[in-house]
Amino acid sequence: MKEKRFPWMKTHLVFSAIFILLLILDRITKMWAAGNLVSGDIKVWDGVLTFHYLENQGAAWGLFKNAFWLFYIITAVAVVVMAILYSRIPFTKRYWFLRFLMIMLCAGAVGNFIDRAWYHYVIDFIYVELIHFPVFNVADIYVTLSVLLLVISLFFIYNKDNDLWKTQKKQ
Repeated sequence: MKEKRFPWMKTHLVFSAIFILLLILDRITKMWAAGNLVSGDIKVWDGVLTFHYLENQGAAWGLFKNAFWLFYIITAVAVVVMAILYSRIPFTKRYWFLRFLMIMLCAGAVGNFIDRAWYHYVIDFIYVELIHFPVFNVADIYVTLSVLLLVISLFFIYNKDNDLWKTQKKQ
């Protein structure tokens, strides 16, 4: 039995809305952090989780500090590659999770790109004291979680789908 295909326009509208909602959530949390944490930290769970405002001028862990053009180029290339891969995902329910992960990854990349373009730094504010993990933000969660789930999905869920990245005809 062949799986039901969803209209491509409806699919794109749904995932465009998800992308916008993820971006809005990232922007709201960063604006909240900039407005409420500059004057001091908020201990959410003493010794475990703290909201701590940080202006990160580099990539993860502050690497490549002030390399703005490098980040702009990498983000632009990554978004174009994700858009191409997204466009090749079949329009069936089986691949909605994969589409969501691609959208989440793109939202994280664009969320941090907006910060770099506007401020020349990324607003980070989530600090896991328990393991002394570097301060991060919601967009970083999107990127990390989506990459992890993409790798797991491609190895264990979609690993036998030979036609996954073939160009799909619009309905």
